[in-house]
Amino acid sequence: MLQLGDEAVYFSAVFVLVASGTRSPTGASLLTAFLYVFMLMFRFPPVPADQAGRVLRPGGAPENTLAAIREASRNGATGVELDLSLTADGVAVLMHDETVDRTTNGSGPVSGLRLVQVKKLDAAARHRLKDKFSGEKVPTLQEAVEECLRHQLTIFFDVKSQPDKAAAALHQMYKKYPALYNSSIVCSFEPKVIYKMRQTDSNVVTALIHRPWRLSRFDDGTSRSLSTSGRLWLGILDVLLDWAHHHILWKLCGVSAILVHKDFISVDYVQYWAERGVEVVGWTVTTAVEKDYYQKMLKIGYMTDSLLEDIDARY
Repeated sequence: MLQLGDEAVYFSAVFVLVASGTRSPTGASLLTAFLYVFMLMFRFPPVPADQAGRVLRPGGAPENTLAAIREASRNGATGVELDLSLTADGVAVLMHDETVDRTTNGSGPVSGLRLVQVKKLDAAARHRLKDKFSGEKVPTLQEAVEECLRHQLTIFFDVKSQPDKAAAALHQMYKKYPALYNSSIVCSFEPKVIYKMRQTDSNVVTALIHRPWRLSRFDDGTSRSLSTSGRLWLGILDVLLDWAHHHILWKLCGVSAILVHKDFISVDYVQYWAERGVEVVGWTVTTAVEKDYYQKMLKIGYMTDSLLEDIDARY
């Protein structure tokens, strides 16, 4: 939880800003009180720390496949990330992108294809080891969960959209496989996804994913907007979003962890979240030097595309 000192500072800042803008102490007091009551009524407490700890401290195959899960287990991984998408007929499958184009021999949005169509695709078609894994299929969420449980791997469910449908699909998995409560975590860049998941099942361990400047810049650092005004506006939104992640959203959703881009994590940053009972996980750590830094200096968990070799994170 937020420390009392932090909470007093945040709400005092809101009062001062509103009072300065409106010149109405009464209005500022009412708005501040409303925000405080809102946080008390609608925020979710995090799951017990021991449960979160079991989840948060616990390759060389096509991503989001059963082969990748087995390969990760053989290489000594303690957990895997599963990217959740929904087909046109509402079945949860594993796919990182909105379309199947990048990783399979098919084309089109996942949401526009029925499960029977998705199952005909070769999930290894564009992988560097496509000959070795030829014919690997896109698994359903249930198939992937069963494989992870078989290998006793922690699961990071990455949900990118459709919070209502995704939460419903995951809730079914948790009810069918209760072991998931102590061996998985639901993550998303979108706070509404995490809030909906906690609303559906408050016993699920959750995490927010965050990359500073995500709204204004692409992964490679180039600007999303060509105009000066666009860059300025998106930059302002990024600053507000970053502040919200660190002071409001994590508490409102009751998350147990925050998954942050590897380039923005330091010892002080880890300590900041530790004081609030939140674990930090880095992504995507891909070189031996980075892995050594995370293991020996930061001493926190991290996500990687390969345990055995240095690899381009965007490969």
